[in-house]
Amino acid sequence: MAHRNFKMIGYVVYGRGSFNQLDDIIKPHRQGDAPMIFLVDHFFEGKALPNRIQLRGKDKIIFVDVTYEPKTTYVDKLASDLKAEFGKVSGIIGIGGGSAMDLAKAVSLMMNNPGSSADYQGWDLVKLPGVYKVNIKTLRRTGAEVSRTTVLTGPEKKLGMNSDFTPFDQIVLDPELTANAPANQRFYTGMDCYIHCIESLTGTFLNEFSKSYGEKALELCREVFVQKKVWDDECDDKLMMASYAGGMSIAYSQVGVAHAVSYGLSYLLGTKHGVGNCIVFDKLEAYYPEGVKEFKYMVEKNKIDIPQNICKGLTDEQFDTMINVSLGMKPLWENALGKDWETKMNRDKLRRLYELL
Repeated sequence: MAHRNFKMIGYVVYGRGSFNQLDDIIKPHRQGDAPMIFLVDHFFEGKALPNRIQLRGKDKIIFVDVTYEPKTTYVDKLASDLKAEFGKVSGIIGIGGGSAMDLAKAVSLMMNNPGSSADYQGWDLVKLPGVYKVNIKTLRRTGAEVSRTTVLTGPEKKLGMNSDFTPFDQIVLDPELTANAPANQRFYTGMDCYIHCIESLTGTFLNEFSKSYGEKALELCREVFVQKKVWDDECDDKLMMASYAGGMSIAYSQVGVAHAVSYGLSYLLGTKHGVGNCIVFDKLEAYYPEGVKEFKYMVEKNKIDIPQNICKGLTDEQFDTMINVSLGMKPLWENALGKDWETKMNRDKLRRLYELL
């Protein structure tokens, strides 16, 4: 049996205030007068964080629209505009949550690969390394900062650019940057990590590598959302590392039913990834009974409202679109249900699941 030889990120810096080292970290990667491009979540426009970025020469901050999850058309425009303005760039630095992260990965790759980013939605289709890329996260998520994918919504599907060229060269884990997030957003992104771990730890792809990271990430999630009574700095520290460990867990395994189904919601309805996973997981007692029971307790304890009835009134054609996207996530279904997953999940069964959401 051939074992998977998986690509990890190049460098990691962790700690409160580590963002202040960014200028020194990227300095060795500057190429002549080619600029560093900072893709910053538009949430921070007019706020203090962008003023902390030290711009050199032609460096540029672009506030990216993350209202919806990244589309291939948006990635292509960003890369095309940068090529037209600068010719080449030294690197792409993504600052924000998961969408800013995915944009940074994808734009980096498209600076050096021809065609459209839609051409590379799939597994191991990217042929050339991108430019130097860095991630600074401002929300706790499922560890996309360590993954080999960048999830994009294309003209026909929602699917990642999954390749060994996709992982970041550098990540900066500064818990100070995740403070003061709105409670709902904080919960949805934290639960995205929790769901990640449940799917990994109960999946058929599970191994000791994935298990060791997944169990630690789950422990940290529980300490924050089950045991803690008041949110404090320690919660931000714990969830920062839960996100990283959760990402490492699925780097050598896979996610499952919640992610496979939520991809359909995101493609059709534009549902954000974190809240989409919560909407779906809330109805998955048949697949993850213990995890869903604990999830519902955390929802109640933290006084969070999970959106309901978001698929009410959809047409047959719209349901078919979501089903097509979801069933296209074959590795996720195989991890959740086994190699014979197609005997356990069909279009009618998936339609009934979507009707519950």
